[in-house]
Amino acid sequence: MLNWKLLNDNICFDMNTHKPTYEEALNLFLKYNKTQSLINHGKAVEAVMRYFARLNGEDEEKWAIIGLVHDLDYELYPEKHCQVTEEILRNEGWDEEYIRAVLSHAWGFCTDVKPESTLEKTLYAVDELTGLITACALVRPSKSIKDLELKSVKKKWKEKSFAAGANREIIVKGAEMLGVPLDELIEKTILGMREKAEELGL
Repeated sequence: MLNWKLLNDNICFDMNTHKPTYEEALNLFLKYNKTQSLINHGKAVEAVMRYFARLNGEDEEKWAIIGLVHDLDYELYPEKHCQVTEEILRNEGWDEEYIRAVLSHAWGFCTDVKPESTLEKTLYAVDELTGLITACALVRPSKSIKDLELKSVKKKWKEKSFAAGANREIIVKGAEMLGVPLDELIEKTILGMREKAEELGL
């Protein structure tokens, strides 16, 4: 696991960092991701982060960028998840706030970077949840998120074998971090994904 304190103590950061544009982030994301399911996941998290940023009166583009690239290295370097992402983003000169936020989504299993800001807590909470919601939508007759409701997600939630890769404990912990009811988090995540339904193939 990465130790953020040690990283801060032992690495001399390039102070000429910059805040990336969405176009820069998208080009970087597509450079390292070619599998459609992973591209869709990145864009799903991006859509939800953009939606939550709007609800919180925050910078939509910043939240969207961080959501989009959170799994930047996963397709090519799954065994070094987040480690390679950090290297890539530092080499690209990305702002430290963006890098820290991306690393925080994997707190407890790939990094030691605990989500602290509302942005980081939101990313942590919705990452796994978007995967579960996507799976719920795809088993519907319509295969669409447009008619997916909370009750359907909650029904599938109880089936531990369904979308088993979507860690329910992390989703619950994320909701608790944000101080919102789980049902509300699920509903708003669905609404965020609906805004990009066609792009997500849902």
